[in-house]
Amino acid sequence: MIVRLLSIVIATSIVVLLVGCNDQLNMEDASIPLAIGVDLNKTNRFQIYSSTPIFSKDIKKKSHEITGTADSLRQSRTLQDAQSVGTVQGRNFQVLLIGKRMLQHENWFKMLDVLFRDARNTVTDRVIAVDGNVSEIIYLNPDDQPSLPLLLRGMVDSSSMVSETVKTTVHELHRQMYEKGMTPYISEVQVKNKKIILIGTTLLDHKGKYAASLGTEDSIFLNMLQKNAKPGVSISLKIPDVPKTGPFDTNYLSFTAGKISTKIKTSYVNNKFNFTIKIKTSVGLSEHFFPTDAPAQVKELEKQISAQMQKKLEKVIKMLQLHKIDPIGLGLYARAHEYQAYQKVEDHWGDALANANINVSVDIKIVTLGPVK
Repeated sequence: MIVRLLSIVIATSIVVLLVGCNDQLNMEDASIPLAIGVDLNKTNRFQIYSSTPIFSKDIKKKSHEITGTADSLRQSRTLQDAQSVGTVQGRNFQVLLIGKRMLQHENWFKMLDVLFRDARNTVTDRVIAVDGNVSEIIYLNPDDQPSLPLLLRGMVDSSSMVSETVKTTVHELHRQMYEKGMTPYISEVQVKNKKIILIGTTLLDHKGKYAASLGTEDSIFLNMLQKNAKPGVSISLKIPDVPKTGPFDTNYLSFTAGKISTKIKTSYVNNKFNFTIKIKTSVGLSEHFFPTDAPAQVKELEKQISAQMQKKLEKVIKMLQLHKIDPIGLGLYARAHEYQAYQKVEDHWGDALANANINVSVDIKIVTLGPVK
C-alpha cells in the first residue's frame, strides 16, 4: 500500500514538473517591460506606452520604449511584440502611468481589466497620474537618473513614507474604485525642465474621473485625516503676528511630528451626517527664527501651531466637500456607525458628504525646541 502511494506521488510530481517546464521562456527570448502607460491621443484613441530595460553593454540607452494605439490593453500585446526583440512578458510592471487626458473621462478604469483578470499579472504596480501626456515621461530618459520604472517607484515609496503623496497600488485602486464609502486617490507627477517631479496627489470621483489635485503639503494633511501619516512628518507654517525681517521670511517655523493620533466620531442628526475629527501629536521644532524659550511663549506657540494646522485641514476638507469626493473614507465610518442612514445615500454618497457637518480640531504639544537657543 505504501509503495503504491509513493508511486502515485512520484508520478504526480513528474506531471507537475513537466507542465511547468512546458511554460518556460528563456530570458534572451523575452522582453520584460517594467513601466506601462495609458493615455488618450489627440483624436481620443487609446494610446499604450511601455518601457523595457536593456541589458547590454553595447547599447548606451538604458531602455526601449514602445507606443501605439490599440482597442484594449490586451490587444496591445501584438503591437508590443511587433516592436520588441523578444516576446513581451507584461507581468512584472513596477509602475502604471495614466495620462490626465484619460483621467478626464469616466469609466477609464474598465480599460485595465486584463491586469486583474489575468492572474499571472502583478497587482503591486504603483499607480501614478501624469499631469500632462504620458509620452513626456516615457521618452525623457535622463542620463543622470536611474531607469524610469525604478525612479518612479522609488519616488512614490519614499515620498509616501513622509506622507507627501499616497502609495496606491493597482490592487488598492481596484478596491477604492468599487468601494462606495470612499473615492480613489493616486500619486501625481509632472515633467518640469526635463526633470520628473512628484507634485502630490490626484483625487478622483466615484467614476474615476479627475476631480482635483493636492500639493505635497496638503497631501500630508490628507494622510493625517486618513490615519496614514507616520512619525517623522515635516511641516512648515507661517506664524501670524510675527514680523518679517527685511526680505527674509523669518515668520515661519518648521517642526517634525511624532506619532499622530486621529480620532473620528460619527453621528446623524437632522438628516445630516456629523463628523468630529480630533488630531493630536507631539512635535519637535526643527527651524524657527524668533525667540520661544520662555514656558509662556512655548504654550502660546502651541496654540498658534494648532490654529494654523486646523485652518489648513479645514481648507482641505472644504475642497473635498466642494468636489463631492471622499478620499478620507468618511463613508466607511458612516456605514459602520449609522448604517440605516448611510444605506439611503450610499449610491450618491458624494452629495451627502457635501452637506455633512465636519469639524476638526488639533492639539499640538511641543516636546523639544532643538539643542540651540
